[in-house]
Amino acid sequence: MPTRRELLKWLGVTAASGGLAFPTVAGAVDKLGARYASRRPPRGQRKFVSGAVEQQLARVKSAIVDPKLAWMFENCFPNTLDTTVELGTLDGKPDTFVITGDIEAMWLRDSSAQVMPYVPLASHDAPLRRMFRGLICRQARCIRIDPYANAFLPDPKAAPLSWAQHDHTDMKPGVGERKWEIDSLCYPIRLAHSYWQATGDTTPFDDDWRAAMALVLRTFREQQRLHGRGPYSFQRTSERPTESQFLEGYGNPSRPNGMIHSMFRPSDDACLYPLFVPANLFAVVSLRQLAQMARAIHRDEAFASDCAALANEVEQAVQRDGRMRDAEGQEHWAYEIDGYGNQLFMDDANAPSLLSLPYLGCCDRTDTLYQRTRALVWSEHNPYFFKGRAAEGIGGPHEGLRMVWPMSIMIYAQTSDDPALIRQCLAWLRDTDAGTGFMHEAFDQDDPTHFTRSWFAWANTLFGELLIDIHRRYPQLLRGG
Repeated sequence: MPTRRELLKWLGVTAASGGLAFPTVAGAVDKLGARYASRRPPRGQRKFVSGAVEQQLARVKSAIVDPKLAWMFENCFPNTLDTTVELGTLDGKPDTFVITGDIEAMWLRDSSAQVMPYVPLASHDAPLRRMFRGLICRQARCIRIDPYANAFLPDPKAAPLSWAQHDHTDMKPGVGERKWEIDSLCYPIRLAHSYWQATGDTTPFDDDWRAAMALVLRTFREQQRLHGRGPYSFQRTSERPTESQFLEGYGNPSRPNGMIHSMFRPSDDACLYPLFVPANLFAVVSLRQLAQMARAIHRDEAFASDCAALANEVEQAVQRDGRMRDAEGQEHWAYEIDGYGNQLFMDDANAPSLLSLPYLGCCDRTDTLYQRTRALVWSEHNPYFFKGRAAEGIGGPHEGLRMVWPMSIMIYAQTSDDPALIRQCLAWLRDTDAGTGFMHEAFDQDDPTHFTRSWFAWANTLFGELLIDIHRRYPQLLRGG
């Protein structure tokens, strides 16, 4: 039960934001309780319960004076554990399968991002560690099935997702979809490295995991395309051109320069130019993390040196060729290039993006080149930046024009040191949930009741991660300051 002082502060925040005004303290408590009742599944119906996560949820929620924001945090932060995690045993090892939400499949990217906010809590929670060990093992198994695939099914022998069953590519059993995206191999490394750093647990990093990481390195090397186009191609019959690739599925022409080619973006939309800058910068970070693990855990200097060498090659190439200049002659990052001198500037809400580079560890948020790029992507220089009556933010081709992705607003706040900007981002997120208490994939810039995906666990967990980050860096913002 809130104190009178807290309740009066809540009422002030609500009134200031155009919300309801309550006539009495007792009446306010009743109405707040009814309006903001938890939308989590009953405890007995939750897929996974972590004591450490529940404690952090209670601690951070108690510091949030805005009742709607507190309610949304309670609904969103544990959503991945509540609704998307399936635990089991496979080949004698812990197994964890994490669906995206409303699609019964596991994306390597999404599953890694969905659980990242729980990693710092794993050292104090044995069941949570088992959940992570199972996911790391499952991801390694998926990579061994096909390092070019982005999505996988619970049954390793299952047929593809319905929309992927007629794709022209080398589809393997157990693969849900086979869109080659660099970040699909980066995110599992990011998760494994973060888990190891947080817990010191090396249990998941066995020979099977090492075999998967060797495939990661081999695939990245193949897709530098220094000695031919490599084994991957992909085409799909679709009314949406972003669902397929050019030139028999190998993508638009490129001049190999040391960067890694990607056929699709983290939105699962096709790249226009195959040298995708944000994902290459992410790969540099991931390869160096993998080198660190190889040295420290396995004493494998040869593999570590190979990873570090590739990271250096990619970094040199993207630093040399991945920049462009604005109308004033100032340098900023390009989004995609082809190696012939053609460059595309835009940004997409899905990470890796130009906006998300500090969030993924690719640079410091104060980096001058990043700051110039950031200003451009959050402006009309970016054709997928939308600004309307409800909010402003970045979208992408995946859901089309006018559709702001809450994820972009969350990343914009997490990569900012400006309390006023972060406060504004919180207001946009709070006021665009369409009364559901959850985040969505995208919403119309003027009408948040027009949204896509009512159950999108990555966006929900990322919202929780944002509020935890604000609680750590700017707690006064959650107190109404």
